[in-house]
Amino acid sequence: MNIQFECADKVNGVMTITIEQADYQEAVEKKLKEYRKKAQVRGFRPGMVPMSLIKRQYGTAVKADEVNRLLGEKLYEYVRENNIQMLGEPLPNEQQQPQDLAKDGTYVFVFDIAVAPEMNAVLSADDTVDYYDIKVDDAMVDDQVKMFQAQTGNFVEAQEWSGNDTLKGDLRQLDADGNTLADGITVADAIVMPSYVKGDSEKAKFDGAKPGDIIIFNPKKAYPDNDAEVAALLKKDKAEVKDLESDFSFQITEIRHFQPHAIDQELFDRIMGEGVAKDEADFRQKIAESIKAQLVVNSDFRFLRDVRAYMEQKVGEVQFPEELLKRVMLQNNKDKDADYVEKNFSGSIAELKWHLIKEQLVKANNIKVEDDDLKQVARGVVRQQFAQYGMSDVPDDVLDKYADEQLKKRENIEAYVDRAIDVKLMRTLKQVVKLNMKPISLDDFNKLEKEA
Repeated sequence: MNIQFECADKVNGVMTITIEQADYQEAVEKKLKEYRKKAQVRGFRPGMVPMSLIKRQYGTAVKADEVNRLLGEKLYEYVRENNIQMLGEPLPNEQQQPQDLAKDGTYVFVFDIAVAPEMNAVLSADDTVDYYDIKVDDAMVDDQVKMFQAQTGNFVEAQEWSGNDTLKGDLRQLDADGNTLADGITVADAIVMPSYVKGDSEKAKFDGAKPGDIIIFNPKKAYPDNDAEVAALLKKDKAEVKDLESDFSFQITEIRHFQPHAIDQELFDRIMGEGVAKDEADFRQKIAESIKAQLVVNSDFRFLRDVRAYMEQKVGEVQFPEELLKRVMLQNNKDKDADYVEKNFSGSIAELKWHLIKEQLVKANNIKVEDDDLKQVARGVVRQQFAQYGMSDVPDDVLDKYADEQLKKRENIEAYVDRAIDVKLMRTLKQVVKLNMKPISLDDFNKLEKEA
């Protein structure tokens, strides 16, 4: 076997692999003998089928398998041993001549190889990168305290409606004269939240309402152009309320007022754990620390994006084997056409450049992903999922259980590895470069992110 590799312009490589008959003959003969032992051919006992018949029936297919195995094995072995940084998969050269595998002899295969451009992506203490330090202000702590109060609050009976109170009572359909309609719609223990009523004239009817009061209102005017809301209130189908015009009486039996939890030791213990926060000032301080820890995650990922922009400018223009990479991109998107490649190619090249830069930074800083790193990433994903449902205080054993389930899904692993690399790279580079600290409010930071 002979392998030759030429790379005239450093990024477009051509590999020629010549396979001699001696390279595959022994393995092919061995495989055919195994076929002969198992072959079931009418007129011959097992193991007694003439080899000529076996070769005629299976020879070409067995040889093709062996030649393909040799091609893949030796190509990647050569790439690895010669430190060729190949981009994507090798592609058959457009000048490749057909090889007749039905005939014994020498076969020549030519591949186009996209080679990564040379670049020197290095960061040191001489490099300065912006780092946005998001400040925690009193308003952010206030909002968090109010959220905790709401999470741990409860409903109490009230003697007069206000704000977001919920009214409970009996609904009865009225006739044109304002009397209860015989066989009309009635709903016992109906729930009305006046704050959600859209019709201003109807909403005003509930001002100052007390238990025992009877309010006359029109559901269709209360929820204009919203038959679904009317149907839900009256416990009917939308079709049944489509042409409804009647007023209804609503006799209030109960007013339920939501009472946020008082800011007291019981609240501190329920949120932080017993005795963790001693008083309101301590409670607020620990909330501020928690918010700060969450904001650092945002700052860190912004930092990594700024590192990317800084490094892309530092590395400068890079030559890529564009035509060959377009062929690779088309090969990897068989359901797409050339127009798709043209529209998405520049973005793909930008991501590839950053990928190569990041690879060098990871290698230079000896960053490795361990099992525990993946576990922490999975825990973070699970924690965010719970947080979306308002569950912020999930026990560690529950997080571990769900994280383990996430890690069993092979489709998640690559994304978790990338995330783990990003996290470790961020932490490392913050210690390597000089940070240009930029204090910023959360609002201004969010505006900055929208502009990015």
